Amino acid sequence: MKTRPQLITRIAIFSALVYVLSWATAYLPNVNFICFIVFSAGFLWGAGPGMMVGALGMWLFSSFNPYGPAPIPIMAARIVGAAASGVVGSVYRGRVAVSDGQKVPVWLLMAAAVICTVLFYIPVNTVDAWMFQPFWPRFIGGLPWVAIALVSNILIFPLLFKATQHLYSRECGLR
Repeated sequence: MKTRPQLITRIAIFSALVYVLSWATAYLPNVNFICFIVFSAGFLWGAGPGMMVGALGMWLFSSFNPYGPAPIPIMAARIVGAAASGVVGSVYRGRVAVSDGQKVPVWLLMAAAVICTVLFYIPVNTVDAWMFQPFWPRFIGGLPWVAIALVSNILIFPLLFKATQHLYSRECGLR
């Protein structure tokens, strides 16, 4: 079990990763590591810390975005959507073997990627369509961008999950 200062430090570092890697991929529309980082935080430390990483990291990126700050309703939707990935990571940890080196079924990681992506984009696209009317054309027009994020996350989760497993083994003293 981590002490409170250790956990706060880890949350801050992962929140900074969300922010910095969002900047790093700003020129690749909807290809980002947000969902994976928040999912990993939830996997490593539980739903509460995972949600905090998502909320803080997305607040930072929405406030200090290279394209300008997001409108408040969209910022709130992004924060809620990003925080949801922390819950998914926590639930996922209870469903898979987590020891370092243990093979995790790729389809489970792909399913987690789909769930995290959908939970992020449903509130974001709904609020965006509501704000910038007409609702249905705007909402449907955003779906190709969701598809890009979905495909990228389906690739990112299985490729990077080994690092999360390694961190989990170190955190729990399994290694």
